[in-house]
Amino acid sequence: MAAPAGLDWAWAQNTSGNLTGAQRRQLTAVMFGIMPGLLVDALRARLGYRGTVQLELADARLPDTRLVREAETEARAVLSPTLLEHSYRTYWFARVLAGIDGRDYDDELAYVSCLLHDLALERPTPGCCFAVTGARRAIALAVAAGETPERAQDLGAAVAGHMTLGVSADLSDPAGFVAAGTSLDLYGARLSEFDPVWVRELLLLHPRLGFKHAAVAAIRAEAAAVPGGRTAWLAAWGLELLITASAFSE
Repeated sequence: MAAPAGLDWAWAQNTSGNLTGAQRRQLTAVMFGIMPGLLVDALRARLGYRGTVQLELADARLPDTRLVREAETEARAVLSPTLLEHSYRTYWFARVLAGIDGRDYDDELAYVSCLLHDLALERPTPGCCFAVTGARRAIALAVAAGETPERAQDLGAAVAGHMTLGVSADLSDPAGFVAAGTSLDLYGARLSEFDPVWVRELLLLHPRLGFKHAAVAAIRAEAAAVPGGRTAWLAAWGLELLITASAFSE
């Protein structure tokens, strides 16, 4: 199910990511639409059902541009090791999912968006969604790296939009790409489609480093700082439980 109309980058800039009552009701309708699938997928993963989907990591190429290099430097400087490894896993998981779904995507924008999507998560800004704060930082980084204003805005939209429930239905959208990878790494959405050997290889390359604990702590801090935001809304729907109950060990 797609994300509700109107929860876009313009909305995020105007509201700092705070939801109205009507928007909460819109998101609730999306939640009711996707929750059965999430629960079935989580149960399958817990019972050990696995697919065969993978990507040869040794042969996979990453984009290499000035923007990519600047984003990598920024992510390594700002994020804790736990969140940095999550950002890399988000990209690899989403890249495989895009292949499953047959989606074309802008690899540079997708990769950079994954690297920067949690820039502000560990340092909440009262009243402003972390994804919006992070989007503004990402835009400034892109402009400094010589990107056009339009390209920088696309990056901002991806970072800000990844927190909107339902956007992961379209992995050709950079926000959807990030959201799909994040959802898999956070609570195992679509994990049952993956080859378990490949997942173990990815976790050796980019270990979780106590990610469940770190994610729950960050969500609680963000929800307290921005009670009207999307993170607080998701937390009220049991996001912490989904994270702690996922098939990942940590």
